[in-house]
Amino acid sequence: MPKPSAMNIDRRSFFVSGAAFACGFGLSVPVMAAGEPARMSAPDAMTAALNGEVVLVDIRSREEWKQTGLAAPATPISMHEGGFLQKLMEVAGGDRNKPIAIICATGGRTRYLQHALAGAGFTNIIDVSEGMEGSPVGPGWLKRGLPVKPFDAQ
Repeated sequence: MPKPSAMNIDRRSFFVSGAAFACGFGLSVPVMAAGEPARMSAPDAMTAALNGEVVLVDIRSREEWKQTGLAAPATPISMHEGGFLQKLMEVAGGDRNKPIAIICATGGRTRYLQHALAGAGFTNIIDVSEGMEGSPVGPGWLKRGLPVKPFDAQ
């Protein structure tokens, strides 16, 4: 299993390592006034990203990006590939306090990663918890008809 600091997480180890990772690092979580982790709807994430208020990062796999495309203002950085944390630092301009909204398919990975990134010193990670495909929190980016762009595998 990769070291937690590598932030290279596959689906199988995702749930198994999550609890151990959280316990081992005594994570703090960015909170909103109500004491809940910071969340944002898909439409709000799009508006905030377009206005430069957040950096929107799609953390899904390359295969998922190919299947559905990317949220138009999103930067693709897969949590499943090596160098995830370094790439995230690059898009944040080296600022761990920069607002970063993360989106996955249905919100499960973003919820986990929000906690993990707080443990890595990021203070303003926002969960777009309805994801691209929808969840109990909302219908998702795609069903809302929000703009997508094709994934250009380089």
